[in-house]
Amino acid sequence: MDIDKANAEATERMMEARPVVIGMGKSLDVIPGMRENLLLHAGPPITWERASGPMRGAITGALIFEGKAQNEAEAQALVEAGEIELEPCHHHQAVGPMAGVTSPSMSVYILENKTHGNMSYSNLNEGYGKVLRYGAFSQEVLDRLRWMEDVMAPILGKAIELSGGLDMRVLLAESLHMGDEGHNRNKAGSVLFTKNLAPNIVKATDDAEVAAEIIRTLGDNALSVLNPVMAACKAMVDVAHDIEGSTIVSVMARNGTDFGIRISGLGDRWFTAPVAVPQGLYFPGFTAEDASGDIGDSTITETAGIGGFAMASAPAIVTFVSGTPKDAMNATLEMYEICFTEHKYFTIPPLDFRGTPTGIDIRKVVETGITPRINTGIAHKEAGVGQVGAGLVRPPMEMFEGALVAFAEQYGF
Repeated sequence: MDIDKANAEATERMMEARPVVIGMGKSLDVIPGMRENLLLHAGPPITWERASGPMRGAITGALIFEGKAQNEAEAQALVEAGEIELEPCHHHQAVGPMAGVTSPSMSVYILENKTHGNMSYSNLNEGYGKVLRYGAFSQEVLDRLRWMEDVMAPILGKAIELSGGLDMRVLLAESLHMGDEGHNRNKAGSVLFTKNLAPNIVKATDDAEVAAEIIRTLGDNALSVLNPVMAACKAMVDVAHDIEGSTIVSVMARNGTDFGIRISGLGDRWFTAPVAVPQGLYFPGFTAEDASGDIGDSTITETAGIGGFAMASAPAIVTFVSGTPKDAMNATLEMYEICFTEHKYFTIPPLDFRGTPTGIDIRKVVETGITPRINTGIAHKEAGVGQVGAGLVRPPMEMFEGALVAFAEQYGF
């Protein structure tokens, strides 16, 4: 068996994928396998009993949003009684930031990989702070979700269709040249996203005030583009999965309790270990004592070769996640040590337009003792509070060691 040949195929497919945002739709109508009693969540599989505070808060908020519960106790009773099922977004071609909870009536972005034909999905981004994905479920949070669902989503969907689709590979490549890294710093990408949609948002409604409010909402949220970026990365890595003999990581995801990875040549098996608590900067009034464990599907960005792997493109990210511009440069340089190749289309100006490190190889992770660099938001450990900061974290080494042992066993090494 030629592992390098398998890895070359996996990474080539990942890089050549061209995900395009083609529309929006109700989760129940468009996500494969979605059903009325199902909530999707970030990370590997989790139960209510083992769920972190922010995960429980997001589940509660989603069930209140759906009209199925009035409070956390009712939400817990529904889940524990088996009336509501929980499954990972990744099992349904979807991704969600932080808790990642997606419910049947929520609208999602629909992306099509024009190269290989596969689809991917992600919900809308609420912005920073006290939001559902960080486990908050106050009336203010629910009111914002309902406005996004009832007012913003239908018009945004029409605008996307009028635009003829948004090529996310092109958008990401450009935003990396404008100071983004694609995970926690998406200021340029969100501006490009809003700029491309704004004329069609105006065309999609006769109400100028509503159009203005939607454009303002997108423009004021520096993370507006994060969710379609994540869905784009999901489409990219999905076509790198199930390559026989490949040691490339095709999923990294966290649910607040467990960190999980999947390997291209090892099918749909999850390799998991307990999450760490990110180290970083906290909002006024909060400290590391308030932090929940690492959470979210947004590590799909690092899996595809951006995010923490492209920090050299975004030295200003350190003002949000801590560190110095030199640290951002060194983070990217270190990631070349554990990746199979360099990206064809995602390049870094400060490194003479070198391609971003792409294709995490479990052999190199174990051999070097270097685990992936991830930058991330930090949620409060208690349900209902929301975001308290942002920082840096690394996955547990034991997952990669376990995956390499399983690979050796499966392939007879």
